[in-house]
Amino acid sequence: MEEYLILAVDDQDFNLIFLKKTLAEYQFLSARNGRQALELLRKYSPDLILLDIVMPEMDGYEVLRQLKYDERTRNIPVIFLTSLDSIEDEEKGFNLGAVDYITKPFKPTIIQARVKNTLRFIHQQKLLERMSHLDGLTEIPNRRFFEEKLAAEFGFAATNKRPLSLIMIDVDFFKKFNDQHGHSKGDEALVKVAQIIRSCLNEPHEFLARYGGEEFVVILPDTDAAAGSEIAEKIRYHVSISQLFNNPAGSHAALTVSVGGYSMIPANYEYCHSILEKADACLYQAKKHGRNCVKWDYS
Repeated sequence: MEEYLILAVDDQDFNLIFLKKTLAEYQFLSARNGRQALELLRKYSPDLILLDIVMPEMDGYEVLRQLKYDERTRNIPVIFLTSLDSIEDEEKGFNLGAVDYITKPFKPTIIQARVKNTLRFIHQQKLLERMSHLDGLTEIPNRRFFEEKLAAEFGFAATNKRPLSLIMIDVDFFKKFNDQHGHSKGDEALVKVAQIIRSCLNEPHEFLARYGGEEFVVILPDTDAAAGSEIAEKIRYHVSISQLFNNPAGSHAALTVSVGGYSMIPANYEYCHSILEKADACLYQAKKHGRNCVKWDYS
């Protein structure tokens, strides 16, 4: 059974306690104001947000506006929980992008039913999205999904003046391996390389995708050059010691990878693929200098 994370935002402790008890079957986060909620959303990716409208300093409408402005949070569904019950208030919430509107006083059965229905819809949408965003062979995100994710992370880093790192990984001499041992062994090798890379990452914060052929990419949000290059070296090392397809008879050569990476604090005027081009240049240097190594740069 899939586990869901719900973020409830309300300035009244009583309401947060009530919601947590009512929705005990789900993982639960709470925030007592809009700014605290936005801060939590830098660390967590809830499946659903329950959002009070009337709060001091920043009301629920403004919180939702900021969620929709940010690529990383704009698709998180929001249910408004509020004492405002006029047609105008409800219309305003839906126009801003809320998916539902529950008025106080709360009835546990109503909250449970509407949350369940919303999460069921989310599950169906995720299945469809997963099918369109996954690479059929390795079952990791594909290039299309990567490009969407890179644009979102680049925009977030530029807006918030945070570092962003990108790793490009290429399986060394893969064409030769394919020619010698056949495409089925080649496919098996790509699946295992993807598994090794994934084991070196802290998902979902660090995002892995198949870029094409024998190339993989990793997006490292909020990661500087020192931390990024350390992860890159970890990936290279673990592939090299895995002895993929190596055996005592020597009929298969152990596979290795070349790794290039780049770190930057993006500027709002820059095109998001600039970091990709610079990481690719570093990958070229890694292959030029003998492969099975890491080349890194930063600005």
